[in-house]
Amino acid sequence: MRNLLLGAMAVILSMLCHQPMSAQNKVFVEDPLFANLQEGDKGAILITHFGTTHDDTRAVTLDAINKAVQERHPNLEVREAYTSRIVIKRLKDNKGIIKFNPTEALKKLHEDGYTHILVIPTSITSGVEVASVLREVAHLPFDFKKIRVATPLLFHEADYDKLIKLITADSQPNVATIWVGHGTYDVATAQYAMLDHLLMLGQHPNVIIGCVEGYPYYEQALQRLKATGLKKVILRPLMIVAGEHAKEDIAEDWKEKLTKEGFEVELRLEGLGELPQLQQILNDKIDFYSQNRRLLIGEKKKVYEVTGEKMHADD
Repeated sequence: MRNLLLGAMAVILSMLCHQPMSAQNKVFVEDPLFANLQEGDKGAILITHFGTTHDDTRAVTLDAINKAVQERHPNLEVREAYTSRIVIKRLKDNKGIIKFNPTEALKKLHEDGYTHILVIPTSITSGVEVASVLREVAHLPFDFKKIRVATPLLFHEADYDKLIKLITADSQPNVATIWVGHGTYDVATAQYAMLDHLLMLGQHPNVIIGCVEGYPYYEQALQRLKATGLKKVILRPLMIVAGEHAKEDIAEDWKEKLTKEGFEVELRLEGLGELPQLQQILNDKIDFYSQNRRLLIGEKKKVYEVTGEKMHADD
Protein backbone atom coordinates (compact mmCIF):
# COMPACT_ATOMS: atom_id res chain seq x y z
CA MET A 1 0.00 0.00 0.00
CA ARG A 2 2.79 2.41 0.89
CA ASN A 3 4.46 1.70 -2.46
CA LEU A 4 1.19 2.53 -4.22
CA LEU A 5 0.88 5.75 -2.24
CA LEU A 6 4.46 6.70 -3.01
CA GLY A 7 3.88 5.99 -6.67
CA ALA A 8 0.77 8.15 -6.75
CA MET A 9 2.55 10.96 -4.99
CA ALA A 10 5.45 10.71 -7.40
CA VAL A 11 3.05 11.14 -10.32
CA ILE A 12 1.47 14.22 -8.72
CA LEU A 13 4.84 15.75 -7.87
CA SER A 14 6.10 15.06 -11.39
CA MET A 15 3.09 16.79 -12.89
CA LEU A 16 3.56 19.75 -10.57
CA CYS A 17 7.18 20.11 -11.55
CA HIS A 18 6.16 20.57 -15.16
CA GLN A 19 3.51 23.23 -14.44
CA PRO A 20 4.23 26.92 -15.08
CA MET A 21 4.63 28.68 -11.73
CA SER A 22 1.81 31.23 -11.88
CA ALA A 23 -0.30 31.95 -8.81
CA GLN A 24 -3.32 30.26 -10.35
CA ASN A 25 -1.86 26.94 -11.44
CA LYS A 26 0.15 26.19 -8.30
CA VAL A 27 -2.90 24.23 -7.20
CA PHE A 28 -3.51 22.54 -10.55
CA VAL A 29 -2.15 19.48 -12.30
CA GLU A 30 -2.41 18.74 -15.99
CA ASP A 31 -5.14 16.17 -16.48
CA PRO A 32 -6.89 16.34 -19.90
CA LEU A 33 -10.60 15.70 -19.63
CA PHE A 34 -11.54 15.30 -23.29
CA ALA A 35 -8.25 14.87 -25.16
CA ASN A 36 -7.89 11.12 -24.70
CA LEU A 37 -11.42 9.77 -24.94
CA GLN A 38 -11.52 6.04 -25.62
CA GLU A 39 -13.94 4.13 -27.83
CA GLY A 40 -17.42 4.50 -26.37
CA ASP A 41 -16.53 7.64 -24.40
CA LYS A 42 -18.46 10.85 -25.01
CA GLY A 43 -17.65 14.33 -23.73
CA ALA A 44 -20.03 17.10 -22.76
CA ILE A 45 -20.04 20.58 -21.27
CA LEU A 46 -22.85 21.50 -18.89
CA ILE A 47 -23.30 25.25 -18.41
CA THR A 48 -25.12 26.10 -15.19
CA HIS A 49 -26.96 29.42 -15.18
CA PHE A 50 -29.00 30.92 -12.36
CA GLY A 51 -31.65 31.47 -15.02
CA THR A 52 -34.19 34.16 -15.85
CA THR A 53 -37.89 34.44 -16.63
CA HIS A 54 -37.29 37.41 -18.96
CA ASP A 55 -37.33 36.19 -22.55
CA ASP A 56 -35.64 39.30 -23.96
CA THR A 57 -32.49 39.13 -21.84
CA ARG A 58 -32.34 35.32 -21.93
CA ALA A 59 -32.04 35.37 -25.72
CA VAL A 60 -29.09 37.78 -25.76
CA THR A 61 -27.30 36.48 -22.66
CA LEU A 62 -27.80 32.85 -21.63
CA ASP A 63 -28.69 31.61 -25.11
CA ALA A 64 -25.81 33.65 -26.54
CA ILE A 65 -23.37 32.12 -24.05
CA ASN A 66 -24.56 28.61 -24.91
CA LYS A 67 -24.10 29.33 -28.61
CA ALA A 68 -20.63 30.82 -28.12
CA VAL A 69 -19.50 27.78 -26.13
CA GLN A 70 -20.88 25.37 -28.74
CA GLU A 71 -19.16 27.27 -31.56
CA ARG A 72 -15.83 27.15 -29.71
CA HIS A 73 -16.23 23.44 -28.87
CA PRO A 74 -17.99 21.85 -31.87
CA ASN A 75 -16.84 18.32 -31.01
CA LEU A 76 -18.46 18.34 -27.57
CA GLU A 77 -22.09 18.22 -26.53
CA VAL A 78 -23.10 21.52 -24.90
CA ARG A 79 -26.13 21.66 -22.63
CA GLU A 80 -27.46 23.99 -19.95
CA ALA A 81 -29.08 23.78 -16.53
CA TYR A 82 -30.72 26.40 -14.32
CA THR A 83 -29.88 26.45 -10.63
CA SER A 84 -32.89 28.57 -9.56
CA ARG A 85 -35.84 26.30 -8.80
CA ILE A 86 -38.10 29.37 -8.64
CA VAL A 87 -37.14 30.40 -12.17
CA ILE A 88 -37.59 26.81 -13.40
CA LYS A 89 -41.07 26.61 -11.86
CA ARG A 90 -42.21 30.00 -13.17
CA LEU A 91 -41.03 29.22 -16.69
CA LYS A 92 -42.90 25.91 -16.64
CA ASP A 93 -46.09 27.22 -15.03
CA ASN A 94 -46.37 30.53 -16.88
CA LYS A 95 -44.78 29.84 -20.26
CA GLY A 96 -44.56 26.08 -20.67
CA ILE A 97 -40.77 26.32 -20.96
CA ILE A 98 -38.93 23.35 -19.48
CA LYS A 99 -35.50 23.87 -17.97
CA PHE A 100 -33.54 21.18 -16.11
CA ASN A 101 -31.81 21.71 -12.79
CA PRO A 102 -28.19 20.47 -12.62
CA THR A 103 -29.07 17.01 -11.28
CA GLU A 104 -31.71 16.49 -13.96
CA ALA A 105 -29.38 17.70 -16.71
CA LEU A 106 -26.59 15.41 -15.52
CA LYS A 107 -29.01 12.47 -15.29
CA LYS A 108 -30.04 13.05 -18.91
CA LEU A 109 -26.40 13.22 -20.00
CA HIS A 110 -25.74 9.95 -18.18
CA GLU A 111 -28.75 8.32 -19.84
CA ASP A 112 -27.52 9.55 -23.22
CA GLY A 113 -24.17 7.83 -22.72
CA TYR A 114 -21.92 10.77 -21.92
CA THR A 115 -18.95 9.74 -19.81
CA HIS A 116 -16.74 12.82 -19.37
CA ILE A 117 -18.40 16.00 -18.14
CA LEU A 118 -17.18 19.53 -17.49
CA VAL A 119 -19.58 21.69 -15.48
CA ILE A 120 -19.04 25.44 -15.95
CA PRO A 121 -21.01 27.88 -13.76
CA THR A 122 -21.79 31.34 -15.08
CA SER A 123 -22.03 32.66 -11.52
CA ILE A 124 -19.87 35.67 -10.75
CA THR A 125 -18.87 34.68 -7.19
CA SER A 126 -18.46 31.50 -5.17
CA GLY A 127 -21.80 32.00 -3.45
CA VAL A 128 -24.74 29.78 -2.65
CA GLU A 129 -25.48 28.90 -6.29
CA VAL A 130 -21.99 27.50 -6.90
CA ALA A 131 -22.11 25.69 -3.55
CA SER A 132 -25.41 24.16 -4.65
CA VAL A 133 -23.92 22.92 -7.93
CA LEU A 134 -20.94 21.37 -6.12
CA ARG A 135 -23.26 19.67 -3.66
CA GLU A 136 -25.44 18.24 -6.43
CA VAL A 137 -22.42 16.91 -8.33
CA ALA A 138 -21.04 15.33 -5.15
CA HIS A 139 -24.30 13.50 -4.43
CA LEU A 140 -25.24 12.14 -7.85
CA PRO A 141 -26.82 8.66 -7.60
CA PHE A 142 -24.85 7.57 -10.68
CA ASP A 143 -21.24 7.78 -11.86
CA PHE A 144 -19.41 9.31 -14.80
CA LYS A 145 -15.90 8.23 -15.74
CA LYS A 146 -14.82 11.82 -15.09
CA ILE A 147 -16.72 14.89 -13.97
CA ARG A 148 -15.11 18.22 -13.18
CA VAL A 149 -16.58 21.52 -11.97
CA ALA A 150 -14.92 24.77 -13.02
CA THR A 151 -14.71 27.80 -10.76
CA PRO A 152 -17.02 30.83 -11.17
CA LEU A 153 -16.00 34.03 -12.93
CA LEU A 154 -14.24 35.42 -9.85
CA PHE A 155 -12.03 32.97 -8.01
CA HIS A 156 -8.29 33.38 -8.63
CA GLU A 157 -6.49 36.73 -8.80
CA ALA A 158 -6.15 36.37 -12.57
CA ASP A 159 -9.95 36.20 -12.83
CA TYR A 160 -10.25 39.66 -11.28
CA ASP A 161 -7.74 41.04 -13.77
CA LYS A 162 -9.81 39.75 -16.67
CA LEU A 163 -13.10 41.09 -15.36
CA ILE A 164 -11.56 44.46 -14.50
CA LYS A 165 -10.23 44.75 -18.03
CA LEU A 166 -13.74 44.09 -19.31
CA ILE A 167 -15.63 46.54 -17.07
CA THR A 168 -13.12 49.36 -17.51
CA ALA A 169 -12.72 49.02 -21.28
CA ASP A 170 -14.97 51.96 -22.13
CA SER A 171 -14.75 54.02 -18.93
CA GLN A 172 -14.36 57.79 -19.32
CA PRO A 173 -12.28 59.91 -16.93
CA ASN A 174 -15.03 62.52 -16.54
CA VAL A 175 -17.84 60.02 -15.97
CA ALA A 176 -18.32 57.57 -13.10
CA THR A 177 -19.62 54.04 -13.68
CA ILE A 178 -21.32 52.01 -10.97
CA TRP A 179 -21.52 48.32 -11.72
CA VAL A 180 -24.34 46.92 -9.59
CA GLY A 181 -24.13 43.25 -8.66
CA HIS A 182 -26.75 41.05 -7.09
CA GLY A 183 -24.73 40.50 -3.93
CA THR A 184 -25.08 37.64 -1.49
CA TYR A 185 -25.76 37.15 2.20
CA ASP A 186 -22.79 34.83 2.74
CA VAL A 187 -19.00 35.27 2.78
CA ALA A 188 -18.83 35.41 -1.01
CA THR A 189 -19.94 39.07 -0.87
CA ALA A 190 -16.28 39.77 -0.02
CA GLN A 191 -15.49 39.04 -3.66
CA TYR A 192 -17.42 42.14 -4.72
CA ALA A 193 -15.48 44.16 -2.14
CA MET A 194 -12.20 42.74 -3.46
CA LEU A 195 -13.18 43.69 -7.00
CA ASP A 196 -13.94 47.23 -5.83
CA HIS A 197 -10.65 47.38 -3.91
CA LEU A 198 -8.64 46.23 -6.93
CA LEU A 199 -10.32 48.83 -9.11
CA MET A 200 -9.15 51.55 -6.73
CA LEU A 201 -5.62 50.14 -6.58
CA GLY A 202 -5.58 49.85 -10.36
CA GLN A 203 -6.17 53.57 -10.86
CA HIS A 204 -9.87 53.23 -11.70
CA PRO A 205 -11.41 55.40 -8.95
CA ASN A 206 -14.34 56.29 -11.19
CA VAL A 207 -15.38 52.64 -11.67
CA ILE A 208 -17.34 51.54 -8.62
CA ILE A 209 -18.91 48.29 -7.40
CA GLY A 210 -22.18 48.15 -5.48
CA CYS A 211 -24.67 45.40 -4.68
CA VAL A 212 -28.42 45.10 -4.35
CA GLU A 213 -28.19 42.47 -1.61
CA GLY A 214 -24.80 42.52 0.08
CA TYR A 215 -21.66 44.54 0.67
CA PRO A 216 -20.69 46.96 -0.84
CA TYR A 217 -24.24 48.31 -0.47
CA TYR A 218 -25.70 51.38 -2.15
CA GLU A 219 -24.35 53.51 0.70
CA GLN A 220 -20.74 52.43 0.09
CA ALA A 221 -21.10 52.95 -3.66
CA LEU A 222 -22.52 56.43 -3.04
CA GLN A 223 -19.61 57.28 -0.75
CA ARG A 224 -17.13 56.23 -3.43
CA LEU A 225 -19.08 58.15 -6.07
CA LYS A 226 -19.06 61.37 -4.04
CA ALA A 227 -15.31 61.03 -3.51
CA THR A 228 -14.74 61.21 -7.26
CA GLY A 229 -16.27 64.68 -7.50
CA LEU A 230 -17.97 63.65 -10.76
CA LYS A 231 -21.56 64.61 -11.47
CA LYS A 232 -22.44 62.16 -14.22
CA VAL A 233 -22.79 58.44 -13.48
CA ILE A 234 -23.60 55.43 -15.62
CA LEU A 235 -25.43 52.56 -13.94
CA ARG A 236 -24.70 49.09 -15.30
CA PRO A 237 -25.64 45.61 -14.03
CA LEU A 238 -22.74 43.44 -12.87
CA MET A 239 -24.98 40.50 -13.64
CA ILE A 240 -25.02 37.87 -16.37
CA VAL A 241 -28.61 38.79 -17.31
CA ALA A 242 -30.41 42.11 -17.13
CA GLY A 243 -33.54 40.74 -15.48
CA GLU A 244 -35.69 41.85 -12.56
CA HIS A 245 -32.87 43.35 -10.50
CA ALA A 246 -31.65 45.40 -13.46
CA LYS A 247 -35.10 46.55 -14.50
CA GLU A 248 -36.39 47.29 -11.01
CA ASP A 249 -33.59 47.81 -8.48
CA ILE A 250 -31.10 49.50 -10.82
CA ALA A 251 -33.32 51.28 -13.35
CA GLU A 252 -35.80 52.46 -10.72
CA ASP A 253 -34.50 52.42 -7.13
CA TRP A 254 -30.80 53.23 -7.64
CA LYS A 255 -31.50 55.72 -10.44
CA GLU A 256 -34.10 57.57 -8.35
CA LYS A 257 -31.83 57.77 -5.30
CA LEU A 258 -28.84 59.05 -7.28
CA THR A 259 -30.95 61.58 -9.14
CA LYS A 260 -32.18 62.96 -5.81
CA GLU A 261 -28.54 63.27 -4.76
CA GLY A 262 -28.03 65.60 -7.71
CA PHE A 263 -26.30 63.24 -10.16
CA GLU A 264 -27.00 62.98 -13.87
CA VAL A 265 -27.76 59.28 -14.31
CA GLU A 266 -27.51 57.21 -17.49
CA LEU A 267 -28.69 53.62 -17.66
CA ARG A 268 -27.00 50.88 -19.67
CA LEU A 269 -29.05 47.80 -18.92
CA GLU A 270 -27.22 45.05 -20.78
CA GLY A 271 -26.29 41.84 -19.02
CA LEU A 272 -22.66 40.77 -18.96
CA GLY A 273 -23.66 37.68 -20.90
CA GLU A 274 -24.31 39.86 -23.95
CA LEU A 275 -20.67 40.90 -24.15
CA PRO A 276 -18.38 38.88 -26.45
CA GLN A 277 -15.52 39.58 -24.01
CA LEU A 278 -17.42 37.81 -21.22
CA GLN A 279 -18.19 34.87 -23.51
CA GLN A 280 -14.47 34.72 -24.30
CA ILE A 281 -13.60 34.61 -20.59
CA LEU A 282 -15.98 31.70 -20.06
CA ASN A 283 -14.62 29.84 -23.07
CA ASP A 284 -11.05 30.37 -21.88
CA LYS A 285 -12.02 28.97 -18.49
CA ILE A 286 -13.56 25.93 -20.19
CA ASP A 287 -10.36 25.38 -22.16
CA PHE A 288 -8.24 25.61 -19.01
CA TYR A 289 -10.38 23.20 -17.02
CA SER A 290 -10.53 20.83 -19.96
CA GLN A 291 -6.76 20.43 -19.61
CA ASN A 292 -6.22 20.89 -15.86
CA ARG A 293 -7.83 19.94 -12.60
CA ARG A 294 -7.52 21.46 -9.17
CA LEU A 295 -5.62 19.47 -6.57
CA LEU A 296 -7.87 18.60 -3.66
CA ILE A 297 -6.55 19.40 -0.20
CA GLY A 298 -6.68 15.69 0.61
CA GLU A 299 -4.26 14.96 -2.22
CA LYS A 300 -1.88 17.65 -1.03
CA LYS A 301 -2.02 16.41 2.56
CA LYS A 302 -1.04 12.93 1.40
CA VAL A 303 2.03 14.42 -0.24
CA TYR A 304 2.81 16.26 2.99
CA GLU A 305 2.55 12.97 4.90
CA VAL A 306 5.02 11.26 2.59
CA THR A 307 7.50 14.08 2.02
CA GLY A 308 7.11 16.11 5.19
CA GLU A 309 7.13 19.22 3.02
CA LYS A 310 4.57 21.42 1.38
CA MET A 311 4.32 21.43 -2.39
CA HIS A 312 4.82 25.18 -2.47
CA ALA A 313 5.86 27.74 0.07
CA ASP A 314 2.52 29.53 -0.12
CA ASP A 315 0.18 26.52 0.03
